[in-house]
Parts: sequence; C-alpha cells; structure tokens
Amino acid sequence: MNWNKSILLAASVFLFTAQTQAQDNLINALKGNVSDNSKEGFKFTEIINLGNTSIKDQGSTGTCWSYSGNSFLESEMMRMGKNPVEISSIYTARNTYLEKAKNFVRLHGSQAQGEGGQLHDVLTIFRKYGAVPAEVYTGLQEGQTRNNFGEMTPILHGMAENVAKSKKPSKNWTKAFTSVMDAYLGEAPSTFQYQGKTYTPRSFADDVIGINPDDYIGISSFEEHPYYKPFVLLIPDNWSFESFYNVQINELTDIIDNALESGYTVAWATDVSEKSFSWKNGVAFVPEKPFEQMSREEQETLFVGPKPEAKITAQQRQEAYDNYSTTDDHGMHIVGLVKDQNGKEYYIVKNSWGESNDYKGYMYASKEFVRYKTISIMLHKKALSKNMEKKLSL
Repeated sequence: MNWNKSILLAASVFLFTAQTQAQDNLINALKGNVSDNSKEGFKFTEIINLGNTSIKDQGSTGTCWSYSGNSFLESEMMRMGKNPVEISSIYTARNTYLEKAKNFVRLHGSQAQGEGGQLHDVLTIFRKYGAVPAEVYTGLQEGQTRNNFGEMTPILHGMAENVAKSKKPSKNWTKAFTSVMDAYLGEAPSTFQYQGKTYTPRSFADDVIGINPDDYIGISSFEEHPYYKPFVLLIPDNWSFESFYNVQINELTDIIDNALESGYTVAWATDVSEKSFSWKNGVAFVPEKPFEQMSREEQETLFVGPKPEAKITAQQRQEAYDNYSTTDDHGMHIVGLVKDQNGKEYYIVKNSWGESNDYKGYMYASKEFVRYKTISIMLHKKALSKNMEKKLSL
C-alpha cells in the first residue's frame, strides 16, 4: 500500500468531518446551564482539601481522561512525599491512540474510535511506555498555545479504517500512523534532560514518578452485575475491555469519603450532559424536579444557592445508563470535600478546562450527583476500607 496516498485520501475524506463525540460533549458542557450571581448564593466550608497540581487546559481535544488521570498521579506523588512532576498528558494520549488503533485493526474495525479514553489508560500507558514531564513534550507546534486535535484525529481514524479493510494489513502501518502524530505533535522523546539528569520515559516513570500501576483499582456500580465482582464496563471508550469492581450505589460515595479521609484523591469518570451540571457556575447536583418541568424562573435560578435534591435509586442509575441519559462524557479529579451553608456535602472536583469558571478551574459536585452520574472511579487499593477490601476479596 502507498501510505502517502493513503494519508492524502484519509485527509481529504475526513478533514472536514465533525469533531469527535468527546469534543462535542466538551463544547456542550461549556455552554451548559448558567445562573447569574451563583457564587454569592453558596457558602462552602472546606472539610478536606488534598494536595494537587495546577489547573490545566486540555484545549480542543478529547483528552480529559489523560489530564485527570495524570493529575491523579501527580497527587499520588504528593501523597507519597515526593515533589510532584507535571506529567505530559499529550505523551499519554498519543501512545493510547496507537494502542487503540491496534485494537481497532485487530477487531477488523468493529470498535469505536475517537479521542476519548478511560482513566485506567493512563496506568496502561505508564506501564508500557513510561512517562515524560509536560515541559518536555507539549504536543504544541510553533505558534500554538492550546492543543487542537481537530485536523489530526480524522486523518488517524481514516488510516485505521483503511487498514482494517485490508485483506492482509502490512507490518508497517503503525509506522505510518505514528508519523502522522509526529507531524502534528512532534516526535516523542526517547531520552531527555530533566533537572540536570538524563532520562528515558521508562526510567523517568520508575525513578522519578515511582508509582506501581498494579496498586490501583477501578470501581463502578450497576445493578445488572453481581456486586463485589469484576465486570467489563461496556462503554465505547473502554477499548481495552478492562474490568471494574461492582459495588452498591451508596458505596460509591462511601469509598470516596474513606479515600479522602485517608489522604487519597480519586480519579472520576462521569456524565456532564445534565442541565443540573454547570461548568460556569461550578456546581453539579440532582434537583428534585426535572429541568423540563421547572418554571422559567426556576431554571434561571437553578444554581443560585443550594436546592433540595432527589434521592436516586440503583434502579434509576441503571436505567439512566441503559437509555443513554448517563454517558461517558468526561474525566475529572476529586481532591476534597466541602459542605454548604445547609450542611450538605459536595466533592471538590479539579477539571481540565482552564480557569474559566466561577471557581478558577474547580467545581463542587454533590454526593447525590456522584452516586447518580458516575461512570467509574479509580483509586489506590489502600484507600479502601478494610471492610471493602474484604468484600472485594483483595
């Protein structure tokens, strides 16, 4: 196959296609419901606020999972008493895209593509490819200040689709795939200097970051699976078919609470498509009345101070997943806990959309919202209570 022609063909066919679903979700969330004077209506009192690095901006990319997952690893470094390193999320993403494309071809094209991923992909890539500092590999070309994968992604997708249609894929297609990422993101470093020492991605991951991917666990909650057993989470971005442990709905927040109280942060994959999620106002909750049944005044003041919440059942959670009301939209990082003036508790959530909201890049998600809309969480096994360890047979 002539790969230069293949690249040109893919570019011409896919260059003007729509952004990936992950990018669409990002845009929709940024345009989400907003109330005036929201911040003045909430009086948050900090209960727990664990160490985390600076807010990042993922730009026009669907790489929230990489930013939140690496933010989680940076907090893990802080928890272990290390000086945190800001890890290159673009290095993680490019290697994930290659591994995802390999799976896509092996499945003869019968798998979703896209820029999305799962939190555990950060550990998968850490294990196989290592890691590099953000300052060493930014993925930015000259003159760029924000990453934008809008042109690169459809070309990569077109290449993978052409390979998957081949009667016998060549041995060299991954080189061509990688060359496209090199052209847009720059070549990934095989060695680099950091604080006066020379590292490879492998030695940097092992000697500087120093986490063990096997120490971490993924957890979710769905009524259709046996509790306290692993199951494969059937979402498009779980391209590697990883398993998650299944717990009961209220145990999701019990696990997060225990982790935070023990000094561990939590990586969080969730749905951000609800009208009761406001990025601009920095608040997410589950209102008692459905948005569509609210008066105009109720809608306009939805985020002006605390509101009563609905109580979500395991059945409602399962139904929302099955009817696509809950989808795998976004990855963020839970770093603490607050309570409002009425005593209701919310998690402090670190996002990767810059500092453009009321809380300079952070937001507050109620526990009911987390129980309802969580796709999965990832945390250190030692962050689990002894009782939960026993239930999961760890």
